[in-house]
Amino acid sequence: MSTDPVGRFLTALDPDHREAVGARPREEQERLAAAWERELETDTELDSLDELSPRAAEAEAARRVLGREPG
Repeated sequence: MSTDPVGRFLTALDPDHREAVGARPREEQERLAAAWERELETDTELDSLDELSPRAAEAEAARRVLGREPG
């Protein structure tokens, strides 16, 4: 398992979004990964999901972060 936040964020994405985000500049990937980590740390709903399935919690946080992206 990668300890790189960008790598972990990309892994949490579905394949189509992973490819699209992977094509973005590294700075943007880092910004999205930081937002994803904040989402995981601060959302209490994700805490419960994380206990059942850490991967599902990470995927849900990734969906939320991309859902807030303009465009």
